[in-house]
Parts: sequence; structure tokens; C-alpha cells
Amino acid sequence: MTSATGSPRSSGSSGSATSPVPPPSRLPWLAPAAAGVTVVLWASAFVSIRSAGAAYAPGSLALGRLLAGALVLGLVCLVRREGLPPRAAWPGIAVSGLLWFGVYMVVLNWGEQEVDAGTAAMVVNTGPVLIALLGGRLLGESLPPRLLAGMAVSFAGAVAVGLSMSGEGDASVLGVALCVLAAVAYAGGVVAQKPALAYGSALQVTTFGCLTGAVACLPFAGQLVHDAAGAPLTATLNMVYLGVFPTALAFTTWAYALARTTAGRMGATTYAVPALVVLMAWLVLDEIPGLLTLGGGALCLAGVAVSRSRPRSRTAVVPGSAEVAEHRNAGTPEGQRPA
Repeated sequence: MTSATGSPRSSGSSGSATSPVPPPSRLPWLAPAAAGVTVVLWASAFVSIRSAGAAYAPGSLALGRLLAGALVLGLVCLVRREGLPPRAAWPGIAVSGLLWFGVYMVVLNWGEQEVDAGTAAMVVNTGPVLIALLGGRLLGESLPPRLLAGMAVSFAGAVAVGLSMSGEGDASVLGVALCVLAAVAYAGGVVAQKPALAYGSALQVTTFGCLTGAVACLPFAGQLVHDAAGAPLTATLNMVYLGVFPTALAFTTWAYALARTTAGRMGATTYAVPALVVLMAWLVLDEIPGLLTLGGGALCLAGVAVSRSRPRSRTAVVPGSAEVAEHRNAGTPEGQRPA
């Protein structure tokens, strides 16, 4: 496999090297479609985590999920003959794998056992805000008013959904702290992954990030064996589902879309997840949402629409110019082949 670029770049730079302008995409709808697949599958993960988490401890659930995901991703890489990522991609892969695939999954599973679902949703949904701030600081991404306004609207919707879900749930200090740590790990992982996608494909970055997370979770191997021996089949199947779809597939489609937009804009897209969780709980679990929940979900979707919108230009639009300008603002080159 060839490297993502044909010319050398300074390693780890997010704005110091001049990047080639990527050609306009022949299928501009692929990136939004990939983001949509990610959002739907991540929303479905909440239902599966609820089932599998009753039989598996936080660390063993994370390890089992990552092993299942790494196995599927590894097989796909072998079939596609992807090979190892370029050397320049490894720092971002290692950091995102440790933070997002490792720390995030363990502490989120743990945190959701200590607090009610509504509190967890509200705290973890600070992640997209942190992504936008870190992206602006570390990647040189711009923070346009529409993005900030959309994130504010979506966050208000996430708070409304969280309040409606809290009920009489119990929120411990430890649980809130774990959810805060999960949000920070999520944001750090996304921002670290963005530069890696300038050098490796979405499949490579996702596969080896997942492997990194699995290796970090190996201390929970004994717990996984113990839990699997006594877990019901449904819980184990939900764990496998989490590894194959919300991890292997959804993280790959996320990386594909992230490579073609800014980290802040992609982070804002995940605010659609709470709205979809409400809809899925309504359709699958027959949990009828209240007016506050429906209103919060509508705000989440409205905020995503605002954050993804672009101001009208008074000048003639050159095909692909929006994408090119966005990547220049992101401070990281695209320049890699599609996954």
C-alpha cells in the first residue's frame, strides 16, 4: 500500500505543512451517508449495552466488544490487503485507540452503572463541545457561528432528554466523574484520530485503533472469561453485536466521514444520537416518550441541521470548493484513499 500522500510532510503537524488540495468527490453523498450510518448504529448501542451490561462487568464488556470488532476489522483488512498504516499515522492511532476505544468504553460502561441514564446522557454529551474546542485549539479548525449555534441548540435538547430520562434515578459523585472522564476521552480520541486519517485509510485507522484499545483492556481478560461462563446467550449476542456493528462498522464509517470534514462538525452530528435513542426505545422497547423527551429530541435534530448547514455564498460556487475550504480550515490534509 502506498502512503496517503506523494510528498513528505512534517510528522504530527496539523497546520505547519502545506497540503495538496484534494480533488472534488465524485460521490459527495457518501460522507453524509457514512455519518448517518454511524449515528444510527451508535444509537442502537445504548439498547445493547443495557442488555449486555446486566451480565458483563464494565471492563469485560469493553474487552469482549473490542475483540469482536478487531476480529471483523482484521478479516476485512486481510481481504482488502490493506497492510500496516504509514508510520506517520501511528501517533494518532495509538492515542485515539487508548482514549476512545479503551478508556472511553470502560469508564462509560462503569459510569452508567453508577448513575441513571439521563444523567449519563447529559454529561457525556459535553463531548461534542470539547471536540469543537480542542479541534480549534489543536487542529486549527474554525468555529463558525452556525456550528456554535447548532451545538448550543442540540446540547439544550440533550439536557431536556436527559432530564426526562432521569426520573428518580440515583446519580453518585463517582458516576458523574466517570461520565466526565468518558466525555474527555471521547473528545481527545476524536481530535487525535483526525490527523491520522491524513495518512492512513479509515479502515486502517479504525482497525489498529480498535486493536490498541483491545490490548489496553487485556487486564480484564480473566473477568471476561468468568462473565461469559455465566452470562445468558442474549447478553453475549448483544456484546458481539456491539463489536461488529456499533464498533467495527460504525467506527469505520465515522472515520470515513471525519476524513472529509472537521472534527467539530462531526462531533455536532452525534447530537442526533439522543433523538434516535428516544425513537428506538419507543419502537423497540415500547417506551412511550413524554412531551419533554420529544421536544428535546426535536431540538437535538434541529441543532444538528443548523451546525451542518452552510451560509449562502454570493459568488459562484466551484465544485468541491466547500470541501476544500473546510479541509484547509481543519488544518489537516485529507489526501488518503477511501476505505
